[in-house]
Order: sequence, then C-alpha cells, then structure tokens
Amino acid sequence: MTFDIHLTGHVKAVVAETLPGLIADLVASGITAGDATLWGPAAEAEASKRLGWVQAVTVSRPLVPEIEALRADLVAKGVTRVVLAGMGGSSLAPEVIAQTAGVPLVILDSTAPGQVLAALDGDAESGGLQQTVLVVSSKSGSTVETDSAKRTFEAAFRDLGIDPLERIVVVTDPGSPLDVAARADGYRVFNADPTVGGRYSALTAFGLVPTGLAGVDIGELLDEADATLLEVAIDSPDNPALVLAAAIAGGSPRRDKLGLVTDGTHIVGLPDWIEQLVAESTGKEGTGILPVVLLPVSPELEARPADLQIVRLVDEANRFHLFEHHEGEVLVSGSLGAQLIVWEYATAIAGRMLGIDPFDQPDVESAKIATRGLLDARPEPTAPAFTVDGVEVRVSDPELAASGTIAGVLDALWSRLDADGYVSVQAYVDRLRLPQLQGLRELVAADSGRPATFGWGPRFLHSTGQYHKGGPANGVFLQILEQTEVDLEIPGRPFTFGQLIQAQAAGDASVLADHGRPVVTLTLTDPLVEVLTLFEAAQ
Repeated sequence: MTFDIHLTGHVKAVVAETLPGLIADLVASGITAGDATLWGPAAEAEASKRLGWVQAVTVSRPLVPEIEALRADLVAKGVTRVVLAGMGGSSLAPEVIAQTAGVPLVILDSTAPGQVLAALDGDAESGGLQQTVLVVSSKSGSTVETDSAKRTFEAAFRDLGIDPLERIVVVTDPGSPLDVAARADGYRVFNADPTVGGRYSALTAFGLVPTGLAGVDIGELLDEADATLLEVAIDSPDNPALVLAAAIAGGSPRRDKLGLVTDGTHIVGLPDWIEQLVAESTGKEGTGILPVVLLPVSPELEARPADLQIVRLVDEANRFHLFEHHEGEVLVSGSLGAQLIVWEYATAIAGRMLGIDPFDQPDVESAKIATRGLLDARPEPTAPAFTVDGVEVRVSDPELAASGTIAGVLDALWSRLDADGYVSVQAYVDRLRLPQLQGLRELVAADSGRPATFGWGPRFLHSTGQYHKGGPANGVFLQILEQTEVDLEIPGRPFTFGQLIQAQAAGDASVLADHGRPVVTLTLTDPLVEVLTLFEAAQ
C-alpha cells in the first residue's frame, strides 16, 4: 500500500457509520469515471468540466521529457536558479513538492515589495538574476500578483541585457489571456489541462513544470501517485479516500474544523497545501471544513475542542508508536504522490457529503473587486482608531477599540467569538523579513481559547479566503500590516507593489466587514521592533 490510514476512538465509529452509504452510492468509482452528477444538479455544469485531475497522472506523463529537456538546456547555459510566480494551487503544490525533495525553488506568491526584491536579487548561494529562470503560473491568465511579477522580471532581465524570452517560462490554461499574449510574444508555454481546477492541479503542468525545472524527479512523483489510483477508485471499505472523507466530513454533530499535525513525516509543508484544497473546496453556502495547521505542541492539542478533528501526518516507521497515544485521531502515512491523490479524492467526496460544489469558488472574486476599486480610486488611508507604541489600530466596529490598548482590542475581538468560532490571523508583510510572525498563531489560540489559523497575505486570499466569506459566519479576523520604506514600481501599472498589498488588505477587510465579520487591523510602523509589542499583547 502506498497510503495508510488508521483511526482511533470516536472517529472509528463515525467512519463505520458513514462508509456504507458512500460505498452503496458508488462514489469512488463514479469520480474515477467522471460522473458529474455526484454533487447534485446545481453543481453538475461545473463538475462536468472540473474532473480532469482524476486523469492527471496519465495526461502529465508526456510533459516529463519536455520539462527535463528544458532543464538540461537551462543548466547547460548556467541557469540553475528557479523562481516561481504563482498564487494558490499554482504555488502551494510546487512548494511542498520541492521542499519534500530537498530541491531549492524560490516561491514568489506575495506582493510585499521586500519579498519581490528578494526574488529578483537572489543570494550568493543560489545565484542572482543572471542565473535565474522565472516560471509564471496562472490558470486564469489574469492573476494580478502573477502579472505584476512577470512585468517586473521582464524589465529586470532587459536591464541586464538578457532577453526575457530566454528566461521566462509560462504555465497557463489554453486560450487564457496569458496564453494568447505569451505565445504572441514568443515565450515558451506549457498548457495545463483546462478541466482541472487550480487547487486540484498538483500533478499537472502547474505542479510539475517549476519543480521539474528545479531538479525534482517528477517522474517518480507521478509513479507514486499512479500506484494509488486503483486503491482510490474502488468502492470498498479499504479505499483510503473514502475512509478519510468519512473521517473529516462525517458524524453528527460534525466536527467542522480539521487540525493538521505534522509528526515525523518526511513530507515537508503538506498541511499548507491541504489547507488550501479543503478550505476553498468546502467553505461555501454557510458550511465547510476549516483546516487548522498545528504544531505538535499547539494549544488546541491540549484543549481538544469538541469541534476539532485531528489528522496526524506520520511516517510508516513511527505509526504504531503514535497509534497507541493519540485517541480519537486520524493517522495517515504515505508517499507524497499518494497523499496528493488521496486528499484530492477525499476532498471531492467531502464536498458531496456536505451538499456543496467542491469545484467552484464563488466568494473569492469579491476581495479582488474591492482591491481593484481601491487601486482605481486611491482614497486617503482611513485614520486609525488610535496608535500605541507605534502600532496603528483600525477596527470594523468602534466598540472593539474602546480600551485604547492592543491587548484590550484583542480581548474585545475574542469576545465576539461564538462557542464554535475561530480566529484568522492574516499577515500582509514580507515573510522573509518577519518569519517569526507565524508564531503569533500559537499565542492567539491560547489567548482566545479557540482554534486559530494563520495566513500570509495576499496568498491566503487564493485559498482560505473563500472559506472566510462563504463558510460558517463564525470567524473573527486579525490583520497584521507593515509600513516600510521599501517599495517597487510595477512596469506598465499606475500603482506600486506597496500600494497593491495595502489595497489587497483593505479590500478584504471591507468585504469581511460587509459580511458582518469583526476585523481588527494592526499596522506596524517599525515592524522589527513592534512585532515584540504584538507578541506581548497576545499573551
């Protein structure tokens, strides 16, 4: 077996109760056969053009020699540093594939000016722009973050006397605006299967081109996935995807939060990919499953809230030791290719169990529209409710700021939490400069007493952003922004990267507030100093 799943405690009973119905309805074989009716009449039109991921291993095989030949050509020319500009599924799957293989791949999924400059400049170890190839990945071909990165790298290459046509590779759907423009300009283009949605695209050109160019053995990855396909296609109680779907979406009352713990597995960063897949696929029509990425020592593992189902990602070697000590958890182990396949199947099955369409994202566009409006109108920034220790405090409801202290504002935000609520921490900052900010999640979870998620902005807008607006209305939101003297023009655009990321944060805050979600925005005017202030307040 390439994938193992083990159940303990209550979740074993949940699966035993749920599995027979999934088997009787021939759900697994139906997905494999491309049955678009599985998710009901309202979802049929979308599902009919979104099931290509089931055939991704076969469809992607011919790409492998093409990608390997291009890599060999680039390496022969001294081009050994690969930068990927992409958002959502276009970056999260390549990130986990490259990290797990131990292969360097620079991920540019941010509009923070400092992060863009770092991707441009490189370092002594990996080389700079002279040794760089940029992979531009966008399914729609109109993603503003990816387009901005492409424009910036084109100008930078030209400034060095390098022809961008030799250093930029495009991955997009056939016929997209990017496909048409890139081919007209003469760029090397890889087309992905248009019947695969972005978050299910790990084993398509979106996952394979950047990682293959970086040096990952993508043929082996496809072999791993291939070895699992028969297991997930059979309507059997041994089907790991049926078992996983039943575990995360079954039961009454259902546990609608999914704690993802990495505990000894060789796979690096998988929970971030699962988070996007599950949250964006299921978080709509007021329901959904909220993934919460945890550490082995996170507060939620001690508190064990009743609405949180723990899934522990382990390796085969330590599975049985862990099995004895983690009552009520789901333990999964397997190769990376197997994990990708099983989680895709399980997520699609969970969507059916929840009665929603797991292939659309109806609420993602709202934040983009708000961002475009702010970039067009360019309004003056709203005045903070107050400023303390250099931190500017803005709130969606004046009552949240009544205390006049950061700790008081956070307490006021936690007081808006329902018994089944969650906190979303969103950091629109340069994560290379402030990586420690991710540790705020642990403090917030402990202080609020509820599960907390953490997302780097704006990349989470292409993943959990759907859940925030379309899922259950029980979230409270903490935005962290930074003021920085570093900024960067976007060639051919009337706004800078600094203005873009500010507009993305403000646009999303306004949409969340319009949905009745409480939002607190803390802007650090001296980030490296004030991040300590923030940690103290959260304790």
